[in-house]
Amino acid sequence: MREVTSWYSPRLECDLTVARWGHLGVPVLLYPTAGGDALEAERMLMIDVLAPLIEAGRVKIYSMDSVAGRAWAEKKPDDYCSRLQNAFDDCVVHEVVPAIRVDCNDGGIEIVTAGASIGAFNAVASVCRHPDIFRLAIAMSGSYDFERLLGIHVNEDFYFASPLLFLPNLGDGPQLDALRKRFVLLATGTGRYEYPQDSWRLADVLGAKAVPNRVDAWSEEWHHDWPTWRRMLPQYLDEFIR
Repeated sequence: MREVTSWYSPRLECDLTVARWGHLGVPVLLYPTAGGDALEAERMLMIDVLAPLIEAGRVKIYSMDSVAGRAWAEKKPDDYCSRLQNAFDDCVVHEVVPAIRVDCNDGGIEIVTAGASIGAFNAVASVCRHPDIFRLAIAMSGSYDFERLLGIHVNEDFYFASPLLFLPNLGDGPQLDALRKRFVLLATGTGRYEYPQDSWRLADVLGAKAVPNRVDAWSEEWHHDWPTWRRMLPQYLDEFIR
């Protein structure tokens, strides 16, 4: 069921691996957590719990190496990480998305994004920055405020990478018009190591721009960990993908 491909990304200046599970259905780009790679979802049994949706031909799951997330996790210099975050976004749009569309035999197919922790940040950022490509973000246990989380110095590169920062100043125009036709689902536990305030803060920013969104705050037994995300993602994909 799994296929893996790799290539050298000139934007990231390193080799990149992309994995796919399934042959039919809506394409879902599942971003790894900070230090994860393209096969993290399989190792952490996420693909197992998504198997019924995959086997029914409702979704095709794609994942890729968390190149920028790894740099943040390794506490590389802020300026370097911020530039790499934008290069990662550029790689997704100009390398990964075209590969997904070729694999789906549809040059204009819209893509769903999903992810947990920093993967949730990437999922939401993809929809907010490129609503012409991505139609839905399923963001779980999101870490959206890097200033709080990592104590980073925000520069221009990171400003344009972070929805919390650039969305309040995004004026009327084609990007915002398109974004208002998309949907952002912000799911969070309230147990150990969760920070639901980030999701509510992002929801306020989205709501102020009339971007459709929803916060689902799960109870205290749901922690910032894979059991929570394995429970969340199949439920939300089943809800939103028919």
